[in-house]
Amino acid sequence: MINYSERIPNNVDLSGNRTLQRALEQWQPSFLQWWDAMGPDGSSNYDVYLRTAVGVDPKGRAHFDYVKMPDYRWGIFLAPSEADRKIRFGEHKGEPVWQEVPGEYRSTLRRIIVTQGDTEPASVEQQRHLGLTAPSLYDLRNLFQVNVEEGRHLWAMVYLLHAHFGRDGREEAEALLERRSGDADKPRILTAFNEKTPDWLSFFMFTFITDRDGKFQLASLTESAFDPLARTCRFMLTEEAHHLFVGESGVARIIQRTCEVMRDLETTDPARLRAAGVIDLPTLQKYLNFHYSITGDLFGAELSSNAATYYTNGLKGRFGEDRLDDDHELHEDAYAIPDVADDRIVERHVPALSALNERLRDDWIRDVQAGVERWNRIPARFGFDLAFKLPHKGFHRRIGVFAGAHVSPEGELMSEAEWTRRHQEWLPTAADRLFVHSLMGRCLEPGKFANWIAPPARGVNDQPVEFEYVRFN
Repeated sequence: MINYSERIPNNVDLSGNRTLQRALEQWQPSFLQWWDAMGPDGSSNYDVYLRTAVGVDPKGRAHFDYVKMPDYRWGIFLAPSEADRKIRFGEHKGEPVWQEVPGEYRSTLRRIIVTQGDTEPASVEQQRHLGLTAPSLYDLRNLFQVNVEEGRHLWAMVYLLHAHFGRDGREEAEALLERRSGDADKPRILTAFNEKTPDWLSFFMFTFITDRDGKFQLASLTESAFDPLARTCRFMLTEEAHHLFVGESGVARIIQRTCEVMRDLETTDPARLRAAGVIDLPTLQKYLNFHYSITGDLFGAELSSNAATYYTNGLKGRFGEDRLDDDHELHEDAYAIPDVADDRIVERHVPALSALNERLRDDWIRDVQAGVERWNRIPARFGFDLAFKLPHKGFHRRIGVFAGAHVSPEGELMSEAEWTRRHQEWLPTAADRLFVHSLMGRCLEPGKFANWIAPPARGVNDQPVEFEYVRFN
C-alpha cells in the first residue's frame, strides 16, 4: 500500500477516499513504468537538487533537497478555495461554481482535461535525451526540474479524471501513458508535441515559447466554473513560471555568450562566429521563427464554435477574465481577426464569442514580444545594432485562415514557388540544425559551462553557480 500522505503529498484528502486511493494505486505503477521508459534517459540513479511541492503555501511550494527522480513525490494540489466563488462569465454568470461535473458538460470537460494532460508527458518524451548533452550541471538540474513538474502536472490531470469521471476517466488516464510523442500509430494529441526537441537551443525556445502557450491555456482554465479544475490550474501556474524562466534565461545566456565573442573578435559574421563555437544571431532568429509559428497553431483556428461554446457554458474563460471591462457574455461584442482575401491580408470584425482563440493568441503574442524585447537589450548593451523580431502571425501556419497561404515574416503573401525558394532564409535548415547539434557536448564539471552559453547571474535557491546540482552515483 502507498502511504499517500507521505509518498504523494496532497491537499485533496486522498487518505479519506478509499475508492480514489485504489484507483491511483493501480495507476501509479503504470506511471513509473512510463517514467522509466520515457523519462530522462539514464538518470534514474542521479541525486538531483530538486524543488518539491509539499503544500500550497509559499514555503510548501518550494522544498529543496537532493532526490532521485523515480522517488520524486508527485503531489496533488489544488490552490486554496475562494469563499463563495461565483462563475464570472457565460450563461451561468453569477451562479455558484460547480464542485462536481454537470452531466451535460461531462464529455466536453473530459476532453479539455485530457488534452491538457496529454501535453505534460509529451514534453518529457520530447526532452528525454537532452540530459546526455547538457551544457552544465545547472542546466541539467533545470531540465530535470521541468521534467518532474510536467510529471506532477500529469498527476494533477489524472487526479481530476479519476476523481470526477468514473470509468471513462480511468481509461483516459491509462491512455495518457500509452500515447507517445512523434509515434506514427499513437501520437500525442497536439501537433507541436510531436515535434522533436533534439538540442538545447530547441529546448530553451520550447520552454520560452510553447510553455508560454501553456501559461495562457492554464490561465483560461483557472476561470472555469468547474472549481476543482480551476484550482488545479491555478496551482500549476505557480510551477509554470519556472519553465518560462528556464527558456527565457537560457536563450538570453546564449545571446550573451555570442555577443561576448562578437565583441572579442570584432565581427558579426555568422561563419566566423560558428567557427568560434557559438550560435550566430541569425540562426537564433530562425529558431525563434520556427517555434513561434508552430506554437501559434496550438491556439486553434481564428474562428471557433467550440471556443464559443466553452465560454458560454462557463468551461473556459479568457486570460484575466476578472480584469476585462465588458459584460462577460459577449453576445454584442466584436473582435478583429486577420483574413486572407483577394491575395491580401486584411482585418475583419467578427462576433467576439467566435474569436476567443484569436484573442488568447494575441494575449500570448504580447507576452512573447515582451520577452523578446528583454533579449534585445543584450546586443544593445554590447553596442550592436541587432534585434530579434517576431514574424507575422500568419508566417508558417498550418491551422486557420493562413493554413493555405504562404506568408513572409514581414507579412507579405507570396506564391508557393517563391516560398519554396526563400523559406530557408527564415527557418532552420538541415545545415543549421546540424551545426547546433555539433555544439551539444556534455559539460558536467561544477561551475563549468559549454562554450556556447554564458553562466547564469545566480544559482538555484541562493546556491552558488558552481554548486553540485546533480550527483552521479
